[in-house]
Amino acid sequence: MDFARTAPKLGTPPGLVRWTLRAAMAVATWFAPACKVPDPPPIEAEGGAWTDDFERDAIGGNYRVTGDNWSIKDGALHARGAYNHPVWLRKQLPRDVEVEFDIWSNSADGDIKVELYGDGYAHAVDRGAYRATAYVLGMGGWNNTLSFIARMDEHGHDRVTRKEPRVERGRRYRWRIVRQGNRLQWFVDGEPFLTFDDPAPLFGEGHRYFGVNNWQSDAYLDNLTVRSL
Repeated sequence: MDFARTAPKLGTPPGLVRWTLRAAMAVATWFAPACKVPDPPPIEAEGGAWTDDFERDAIGGNYRVTGDNWSIKDGALHARGAYNHPVWLRKQLPRDVEVEFDIWSNSADGDIKVELYGDGYAHAVDRGAYRATAYVLGMGGWNNTLSFIARMDEHGHDRVTRKEPRVERGRRYRWRIVRQGNRLQWFVDGEPFLTFDDPAPLFGEGHRYFGVNNWQSDAYLDNLTVRSL
């Protein structure tokens, strides 16, 4: 796509400039699957397990970054104000999986979250509406008032939730997420946290990737391990 032809001319009214840029971003999102770069080997082809300690300067080619506010900071994946522009691991997940990592927030509003079995591309346009393609697991969302597992919609009626505990600022949590069959189980620091039973589990085309997401908290993720079960 020739984006130069879509660029607004000098003197164009500001409102039209914003509309033109949003339209160009939307078109780029629609056509992204047609412009795919081949993925790295899937988790199963890696011997059934894959790890990342983020001890480097750049995020690297194993990930697809959909926004500008992501970086490697102090040996961890970091975001602040990503506004639903996830980082997607480009290695396809197996049907049954165990994902473990350290995650924390240095913000009082908590709000740490990941996505499992998404399309590997989904993100918000600007700061607008975001339709997830995955299971979304969030702790301390909505100003540290609610934790949840949701199936493609954080506001959906089928989500499972709890109000306590709230995310403690600066505390490193160890999350373990297990999907086997129709059941998704989430453990925090070795203790059961939430369980989601899905009669039509997400998998296959459009549902193969793990993502790390963020709204506006100062959030970190480190020591990622993905295992086939």
